[in-house]
Amino acid sequence: MADIQALNAIGLSRTDYRGLPSTLCQGCGHNAVSNQIIQAMYEMNIQPEKIVKFSGIGCSSKSPAYFLGRSFAFNGVHGRMPSLATGALFADTSLYGMGVSGDGDTASIGMGQFKHVIRRNLPMVYIVENNGVYGLTKGQFSATAEKGLTLKHEGTNLFLPVDICLEALASNATFVARGFAGDPKQLKELLKAAIKHRGTAVLDIISPCVTFNNKDDTIHSYAFGKEREVRLHDLIFVPARDQLTIEDFEEGTVRDVELYDGSVITLRKLERDYDPTSRSEAFRILEEARERRELITGLIYVEPDAPSIFDLYELPEKPLNRMTEGELRPASQTLNQVHSWLFSNL
Repeated sequence: MADIQALNAIGLSRTDYRGLPSTLCQGCGHNAVSNQIIQAMYEMNIQPEKIVKFSGIGCSSKSPAYFLGRSFAFNGVHGRMPSLATGALFADTSLYGMGVSGDGDTASIGMGQFKHVIRRNLPMVYIVENNGVYGLTKGQFSATAEKGLTLKHEGTNLFLPVDICLEALASNATFVARGFAGDPKQLKELLKAAIKHRGTAVLDIISPCVTFNNKDDTIHSYAFGKEREVRLHDLIFVPARDQLTIEDFEEGTVRDVELYDGSVITLRKLERDYDPTSRSEAFRILEEARERRELITGLIYVEPDAPSIFDLYELPEKPLNRMTEGELRPASQTLNQVHSWLFSNL
């Protein structure tokens, strides 16, 4: 009770970040993800009304109803969430964008939109709640299902899986991370870093489906994740306004990555020496993880200084949706110049 009533720096309780009661299956990984979104935004003191949520179709795309109930939200058709996000965030660049999709919504129907929103580096968090099945339609294989996976009503999957992180890297994503719904501490820090990235932050979260795909020997299960998860590093997100103190870390074991707003991601090296700013290293460890059948989690790649689509279009500081008609309409002289240019060669 004491924790629920505690207020953050902007005077809000954790309850102010919640949504409706979840109707997903008990134990669904998506509920764990929602809980960490609530906790991360509460701890970061972000006003819920400063966030706009986007989703497509599927169990994953229902989940935005269960967190940030005071935020703006758009629910689109299957695989088209990135188009909604592009339009809405272009209209109001002052908002934080958070898209929630699934492995079916992104890796099958929405693969084209996924690729192009990354290529344009639209500032938003792109969460893929990845469970390897179409849970909403009773457990058909999705494009991320493992080859050889056998399910009761579907038989055996014959095809190699799509790797969300590899696809994001191949599309020149500027932030790529993988989390596990059963590892809430790391997931919360990844969410904090992703919301502060000025570009498309892809967060592939292995989120077990307890109803249709939770066999202990499959990569999308809780048992596999807990047994075979390999963390790249311990990760701490430090907001820009806080003084950075890392007293507990030994010299030579810490790497800091500064984001555009001065926030810092502090990575504490575990058993391997890994540089998350190296794109070639990111490809290497993902391929090695695939060969070893390991669940690599953590910040896989980040390019904090890449220009976003807002930079490329030189959008004004004042959001377009808050401009007056007079501010949006070109001056008569400008229109005359355009007409002159268009018709001068006719």
